[in-house]
Amino acid sequence: LEFWVPHLRHHFGTCINLPPHQEIGMPSLSPTMTEGNIAKWIKKEGDKVSPGEVLCEVETDKATVEMECMEEGYLAKIVQGDGAKEIKVGEVICVTVEEGDIEKFKDYKPSAADAPAAPSESKATPEPAAPKVEEKVPAKAPEPKAPKAEKASRSGDRIFASPLARKLAEDNNVQLSSVKGTGPDGRILKADIEDYLASRAKGGKSEAFAASGLDYTDIPNAQIRKVTANRLLASKQTIPHYYLTVDTRVDKLIKLRGELNPLQEASGGKKISINDLVIKAAALALRKVPECNSSWMNDFIRQYHNVNINVAVQTEHGLFVPVVRDADKKGLGTIGEEVKQLAQRARDNSLKPQDYEGGTFTVSNLGGPFGIKQFCAIINPPQSAILAIGSAEKRVIPGSADGQYEFGSYMSVTMSCDHRVIDGAIGAEFLKAFKGYIENPTTMLL
Repeated sequence: LEFWVPHLRHHFGTCINLPPHQEIGMPSLSPTMTEGNIAKWIKKEGDKVSPGEVLCEVETDKATVEMECMEEGYLAKIVQGDGAKEIKVGEVICVTVEEGDIEKFKDYKPSAADAPAAPSESKATPEPAAPKVEEKVPAKAPEPKAPKAEKASRSGDRIFASPLARKLAEDNNVQLSSVKGTGPDGRILKADIEDYLASRAKGGKSEAFAASGLDYTDIPNAQIRKVTANRLLASKQTIPHYYLTVDTRVDKLIKLRGELNPLQEASGGKKISINDLVIKAAALALRKVPECNSSWMNDFIRQYHNVNINVAVQTEHGLFVPVVRDADKKGLGTIGEEVKQLAQRARDNSLKPQDYEGGTFTVSNLGGPFGIKQFCAIINPPQSAILAIGSAEKRVIPGSADGQYEFGSYMSVTMSCDHRVIDGAIGAEFLKAFKGYIENPTTMLL
């Protein structure tokens, strides 16, 4: 694939007399990827492989992506099997050979020198040997590190734990006060934390929770959910959000949709949804107010010439935001078709990087699918705005004469703006343009 960066190392013989071979590392399949998981291997050890053939499926920080072979040969050894988790970019996952005795790779293991350098904040840092010895100290041996042990939050008692146990507990958000130590004088060891995590993974209850009568199941987070959580947290912490809300009358929009869909069906096309019309209106409004189609770059503001709309899609794997490129230049039928295809690929967890990268603005609709009246969405960085679409509702409004009333359907729309890029007046200009397209939708066809 053109979008992934291969990590390849050629070896022409070693001390254990291996034939010339090529080590293939975990590729970087997206700009933000630092590690990935092996979903499953398509090829098996001993299989012949050719350029362009799929070796395995890799779960990245955003989607499950097929990893293709770059050179012809044979798959000699799978180092990281099906379901392998948190493999660092560059870490060896398999070995290929052009030709030779594949049996010689049966017991192959990558050398320590080939392992990628772990970042300082990585949780996969190898544990030092010294602390392991400490856990085996006899019961009456002095514990010089005991004074550094933390205090229990629920009492004034000290909790003694080995450095390895502390690190493992911190990495897995485990409160030491919830774990019973089996070491000398009740000291918590690494094995105690591992037993606690194993019990929790099976839906078991710690003694503290069991005593309170709570029951629970721990659901592992997929890679996409963890990355989304980190991005949204960073967005909310670092981007100065403010919000603008406008009510738009959608009677004409609904009528236009009713007129277009029979034509779509007659031509074999998919039905146009209200969300498709919203995407088109947002794209055209961005063309009118390009300041909202921009990103904050510290020393300058980058204003995009392309209008690429990300569409939020909720799936069982987490939140995905596939992108409709050049939405301002596409017809409603094309937009509707693309959105349906991208949403299905998102639910199948088969999006590729080109399906979700390069967006300049995001639309999130909780109105039509879920009936949410109004909400404030979190900006999808590095974009500077996101449009939150609420549901349409019938309202009684004054008529043209005194004492007369009529009914109208109104939809609430809230725009979250990055104040570093979009001033209030600019955000208002965008919503004015958007409202104009929604309330007079035939202008979108001009």
